[in-house]
Parts: sequence; C-alpha cells; structure tokens
Amino acid sequence: MKKIALVTGATSGIGKATAIMLAGCGFNLIITGRREERLAELKSQLEIKYKAEALPLCFDIRNRNEVCNTVNNLPEQWKNIDVLVNNAGLAVGLNHIQDGLFDDWERMIDTNIRGLLYITRCVAPLMIKNRRGHIINICSVAGKDVYEKGNVYCATKYAVDALSKAMRIDMLKHGIKVTNVCPGAVETEFSIVRFKDDTAQAKATYAGMTPLTGDDIAGVIKFAISLPPHVCINDIVVTPASQANALIIDRN
Repeated sequence: MKKIALVTGATSGIGKATAIMLAGCGFNLIITGRREERLAELKSQLEIKYKAEALPLCFDIRNRNEVCNTVNNLPEQWKNIDVLVNNAGLAVGLNHIQDGLFDDWERMIDTNIRGLLYITRCVAPLMIKNRRGHIINICSVAGKDVYEKGNVYCATKYAVDALSKAMRIDMLKHGIKVTNVCPGAVETEFSIVRFKDDTAQAKATYAGMTPLTGDDIAGVIKFAISLPPHVCINDIVVTPASQANALIIDRN
C-alpha cells in the first residue's frame, strides 16, 4: 500500500516540486492550494506521469473553517497521512517597520503562522492515531537571521522555527518526526509575490548569483523522509553556495 503525503501550497514552487518528487518516490498525494486550475493540472501530471493517486483540495489555508471542514472530512482512504509538508507561505512587501502595510502584515501572519497551525492541528491527530508520521515545516533563513525591511516576514519565520521545536517535543511520545527546513534564496514565485508582480524587481533579487530551485528543496525533503525510522533530522539550513546566511550573498 502506498504512503500518503499532504503538501500545502502545491500549485507552484517548492510545494509543486515536492509533490512531483514524492510521487516519483511512490507516494500518493493530497495537494492543497487556492488555484483550482493549477491543482487540476498537477493532479493530471501526477497520475499520468507517475501513476500516483492525487486528491486536490482547493481552499485558503488562512481560513480556519475551510481547513478544518476539508481535512476533517477527508475520504477514509486518505486519512492515513504519513508525511505533512507545511509549505504554504509567503512574503509580501519589503518596508521599514514604520512604513509597513497592515494588509501585508496580516497576510503573512495569517498564512505563515495561522495556516500552518490550522492544518497541523487537523492532521496531527490522524498521525497520532497511527503512531507514525513526519511533519516537515518549510521555514527560511529569515527564521534564523533578521534583515533590514524583513521585520514581520522574519518574525513569522522565527515563529515557524519555534513551532517546529515545540512540535518536536509534543510529538515525541507519539513516534512522529518533525523536521524544520530553512531555505535561503530560492527562485520561485516568492519574489514576484513579495514585490506584487513587479517582475523586474523580483528578478533583481537573484542577480549575480545562482539561486536554489524548488527541486533542490524537494530533494532535501526527500532525503529527510527517507532516513531510517530511528533517525530524525531536526533542522536543515540550505542555501546557494554563494549565500552565507539571510544577510550575506556574494554576487559576482
């Protein structure tokens, strides 16, 4: 019987790459996101190319009722979730704190913290019932170092880092692993969202360097979940070779 992975934010970037890589490893996938057409396209790809079963769930992870109603009413055959990848997250805006926009702050807080909590709260009891599972939280180097104008985004990722540590303690007696994955610069739709569709500014983020790709991070996730049952990687920081931390990048 195939294992089941639930990947949030699966319509692009790290989430999509992770869903594809896990399908290639023999998983069936529950894929979530807000863009129904993209979920349908990914479902078709997973089923045709990788012969994986895929269940698309279209909802806004910021909406607690949508999350709970959807996950709590999963078909019985999809409830034995082995891996939860809490990938859905974003940065919006890049302002000093005194110039920050409330809407940007709330969008980041609601997605990066509340969304992660909502989905975990619904999935963790299913894992506990089976006494097995692995929770992967996609954090960021911004959860390790604060940079100028990063204020609220960094705060949300520091929260993810702390929640990963707390989950690891709470899940320990239930035999559930928790891994915190902190990517550096990854070229996905991340910067396009941050700069509100200003593609030139988004592209400049990666000028003079070779950034990571969604496939790179998917490979790290694949490695973490492929280890023997008695081995758990607690925390992974992965950056391009030209990036030292959230603050320092060599652009040549």
